[in-house]
Amino acid sequence: MKAVKILYETDFNLWLQETVKLLKQKKLDQLDIDNLIEEIEAMGRSEKKGLRSNLEQLLMHLLKWKYQPNKRTGSWEKSILEHRNRILEDLEDSPSFNPYFDEIFDKCYQNARKYAKAETHLPLNIFPEVCSFTKTEILTSDYLPEDDI
Repeated sequence: MKAVKILYETDFNLWLQETVKLLKQKKLDQLDIDNLIEEIEAMGRSEKKGLRSNLEQLLMHLLKWKYQPNKRTGSWEKSILEHRNRILEDLEDSPSFNPYFDEIFDKCYQNARKYAKAETHLPLNIFPEVCSFTKTEILTSDYLPEDDI
C-alpha cells in the first residue's frame, strides 16, 4: 500500500491506473483509501462546478439573445445549444443533480445577469432581477427567447 501512496505524490496517472487495477482485482487491502476518497469527493465537486458554469453561460447567452436582438450571431446560438446540451447530459447521467440544479438556479441567474452586463455594456437593470425564463424553457432544445425591447 505504501508504494501506491507514493505514486499518488509522484505520478498521479500511474496512481489512477494502479488503483483501477487493484479495484478490478478486488485487492481492497492494497488501496490508497485516503487519497481515493479525496479524489472521489473532488470529482463530485468538479461535476457540480461544471453544471453551475454551463447554467451561467446558458442563462447569459439567453439574456444577450433576448436583450440584444440586433447583435445576434450564430456563435450565440451555438453557445446556447452547447451549454444546454451539456446541462441535459449532466442531468441525464446524474438525475440526482436535479435538486442541485434547482438550488443553484437563482444564484446562477444573478451571475449571468452580471456577465451579460459586462459583455453587452447594457445597464444591469435592463436584465430582470428575477429570471423570466422558466427552467422548462431553458432546457427545451429549440427554445430561444423573444425580443423584449
